[in-house]
Amino acid sequence: MTTDTEEPTLTVDELAARAGVTVRTVRFYSSKGLLPPPVIGPRRVGHYSQEHLARLALIEELQRQGMTLAAIERHLQRLPADLSAQDLALHRAVVASWAPDAAEDVTREELERRAGRPLAEEDLERLVAMNIIERVEGTSDSSSSPGSPAPADSFRVDPALLALGVQLLDVPLAHESILAARGVLLEHSRAAARELSALLREAVGEHESVAAVKSLSAHMQPLVVQALLTTFQRSLKAELRVWLKES
Repeated sequence: MTTDTEEPTLTVDELAARAGVTVRTVRFYSSKGLLPPPVIGPRRVGHYSQEHLARLALIEELQRQGMTLAAIERHLQRLPADLSAQDLALHRAVVASWAPDAAEDVTREELERRAGRPLAEEDLERLVAMNIIERVEGTSDSSSSPGSPAPADSFRVDPALLALGVQLLDVPLAHESILAARGVLLEHSRAAARELSALLREAVGEHESVAAVKSLSAHMQPLVVQALLTTFQRSLKAELRVWLKES
C-alpha cells in the first residue's frame, strides 16, 4: 500500500476517531507492523491516508471474526501491497459477510460503542428503516419505586450489518435511493440463489443420499460465492465505465 503517491489527509487522532478506535490501538497495530508508517509532515506530525483507514477497518473486522494478531499479520502479508482503499473495503465486506446470522439486544451506549461514533436520533431512524437495528422499548417495572427512571431503550442489532449501515449514514444518497438499492440486491440475490439451488438439485438427482447432497453443497458454496462476488464486481465496474462515458 503506497502512501507517498496520494495526499495524506488524517492525523493519528482523526484516523482513530474515523475508525472508532483509540489512538493507542492505532499505535499498537503500527508497532506490530499491521499498519504501514504514516507520511511524516512538518513538525514531525504523521499523516495517514484513506488506505490506512480502510486497512484499519479490515484489521478490526478480522479481529471481530476471532482471528489472532499473528493470524491477521499472515493474512495481510498475503494481500497485494498496492491495494487501494476501495479494494481493502471490498475485502473487508467479504470478511464481514461470514459473520454469524444472529441478532443481539444492546443498549444505546453499547450500540454507539460498536458503531464507533455517537448516533443522533436521525441516524437511529435511518438504521431502523434499513432493518439494521430494531427498537426494543424499555418497559417500566411495576416493582420499581416511584420516581425511579424507566429502563433505557435497547436495540436489537444485526452485528454483521451494523458496520455497513453506519457507513451508509455518510453516503451522499437520499434515504429512498439506499432502500431502493437494498431492494434490488435482495430481489436479485434471492433469484440467483433459487436458480442455483434448482441447478444443484438437478445435478444431484432425486436418489442421492442426504450426505451426498450436503457434501456437494459444502464443496460448491465457496466456489459459487467467489464467482458471484467476482462477477458482480466486474459487472459493476463495466456499468460505471459506460455511465461515465455517457455523462
